Amino acid sequence: MSAAINPIPLRSERRNFQRVRVTIYGRFMLEDRTEHACRVIDMSPGNASLIADRSGRPGEKIIAYLDHIGRIEGVVTRTLDHGFAMTIIASERKRDKLAAQLTWLANKHELDLPEDRRHERIAPRNPISTLRLPDGGEYRCRIIDLSLSGAAIESDIRPEKGTQVHLGTMRGQVVRHFEDGIAIEFAGIQNRQALEAEFSLPSDN
Repeated sequence: MSAAINPIPLRSERRNFQRVRVTIYGRFMLEDRTEHACRVIDMSPGNASLIADRSGRPGEKIIAYLDHIGRIEGVVTRTLDHGFAMTIIASERKRDKLAAQLTWLANKHELDLPEDRRHERIAPRNPISTLRLPDGGEYRCRIIDLSLSGAAIESDIRPEKGTQVHLGTMRGQVVRHFEDGIAIEFAGIQNRQALEAEFSLPSDN
């Protein structure tokens, strides 16, 4: 009978992964199939530390869905104050992709980039929308322009950077202030059809 494979890398292997301080929101599922909100505070292609109201048991398998990252799988290695640390189980190709994503997120944070500028910025036909804050407060705002990854809006309120908000039904966070408003980065890259349905974009034709 073959020996069982331990999915948790050796300590010497874990040292090969450089941790990046990040703020990534998402959800994770425990072995009992319950789902819980979480926030990743540091991450490497092989490990992650998460803040959450519920923690898994050491050795418990975790499936997480993270903004900007997508799905990851792993095993709880230890519990933390208000969270837990996990080892990420992934192929070499997936680890390379995670490394590239984390590098982009780290550089984006250092440079204070409001969003991924590769995406075309569009002015909607109907620029009036609603900004909803975590406390449930809703405020009328005007969209200056938006893209698949974020939006610039004029607003009388200026939530702090990092505040989780909804622009219409789109979830995102405040990433920059400017004179008349704020820039919001969506929780994930949107498709144009969703933006058209939400914000009445002009036709490509």
